[in-house]
Amino acid sequence: MNSGFVIVVTGVLVASACAILGCFLVLRRMAMLADAISHAILPGLVAGYAVARGPNLLAGFLGAAAAGLVTVGLVELLKNTRRVGGESAIGIVFPAMFALGTFLVSKYFSNVHLDTDAVLYGNIEFASFDSLIIGGRDLGPQSLWVMSGLCLLNFAFVGLLYKELKLATFDAGLAATLGFSPILIHYALMGMVSLTTVGAFTAVGAILVVALIIVPAATAYLLTDRLPAMIGLAVLSGAIAAVSGYWLAILLDGSVAGAIATMTGVLFGLALLFSPSQGLVAKARLRRQQRVQFAADTLVVHLMQHEGTSAAEDECRVDHLSGELRWNQVFAEKVIRQALRLNLIERAGDRLALTQPGRQRAEQAMSI
Repeated sequence: MNSGFVIVVTGVLVASACAILGCFLVLRRMAMLADAISHAILPGLVAGYAVARGPNLLAGFLGAAAAGLVTVGLVELLKNTRRVGGESAIGIVFPAMFALGTFLVSKYFSNVHLDTDAVLYGNIEFASFDSLIIGGRDLGPQSLWVMSGLCLLNFAFVGLLYKELKLATFDAGLAATLGFSPILIHYALMGMVSLTTVGAFTAVGAILVVALIIVPAATAYLLTDRLPAMIGLAVLSGAIAAVSGYWLAILLDGSVAGAIATMTGVLFGLALLFSPSQGLVAKARLRRQQRVQFAADTLVVHLMQHEGTSAAEDECRVDHLSGELRWNQVFAEKVIRQALRLNLIERAGDRLALTQPGRQRAEQAMSI
C-alpha cells in the first residue's frame, strides 16, 4: 500500500475521530480537558507495559484509557468540592498524573528508550510500516484499523446519543428533569475522548492530538450556530487540515503531524477573519455600517430640529453639516448616500430636505 496514501488516510481518520467529539468539548467549555487527558495517559501506558512485560498494543491501550478516565474522575471530584474551579482542577490533576508516569518510567523502566519526538509528534510518517498481524496474516497498516474503528465508534456514539448529548450540553438541568443523567452522559463522553486520545496517540503524539480535538471544532464554531452543521464543518476542517498538512510537510520536508496541526491553526485563522457572522472582517464591516446608520439618524434629527427655523437655510447645506456635526467631507457624503438610499432625505444641489419617512425616523430617534 502506498505510504503517502496511508499517511493521508490515517491523518483524515484521526482528525475526523477527534473533531466530532471536540465539538462537545468546545460547547461545554472543557477544551483543556483534552490536554489533561493527553498528558495523563502516560502512567496508564507504563502500567500496560508492566502488565504485558513489554510493548503491547492492547495492554497499553487499556492502561492509557483507564488513566484517562481516572483523570476525568479526579477533575470532577476536585470540582465537586467547590474549593477549586474547573480549570484549576485540570491544572492540578494532569501535571500530577504526568509526573507520576515520568517517575515510574525513571524508577522502574530506566532501560526503556522513550523518544521525545515520538511522544510529542507521533510516528504518522511510519504508519504504513506498522502492520496489524493476526494469526500470522498481515492485515495492513495498524493505524488504519485502529482509527477506522474509532471513527466508526465515535460516529455511532454521537449518532445514537445525539439528543442526550445535545440536551446535556446546552441545558443539563432540563436533561435531568426529563430523566436523562447528565453525569452519566458526561462520563460516557469523557470515556470516548479518552479512547480517542489513546488511539490517536501513536499517530500524532500526546501534544498534537489536542489541536486535532479542539481546533477544528473551534473553527466550525465560528462558522455556524447549528450543532449538526458544526459537527460536519469540524470533521471537514480536520480532513482538509490532514490533507493540506501532508502536502505542506512534503513541500517543506518537515514533520507531517506538525504540519497537520499547523494547518488546523491556519484554517482557524481564516475562519476568525472571514466568518460571515463571527469573523473579524464581518464585525468590522458591521461596526462601520452601524456607525454610518447612527450618523444618518443624527442627520435626520439635526434637519428636523432646524426645519422651519430662521437658520434652516444654512443648517441644511452639505458644507455646513460637515462643520456643524464635525464630519469630514468623505464621511459626510457616505452618510448622505445612506440617508438617500433609505429615502430619509432629498437632495437638491448642496441642500438637503427631510422626506416623510425621514421625519418619522427622526421622531423615533428623539423618542428613545
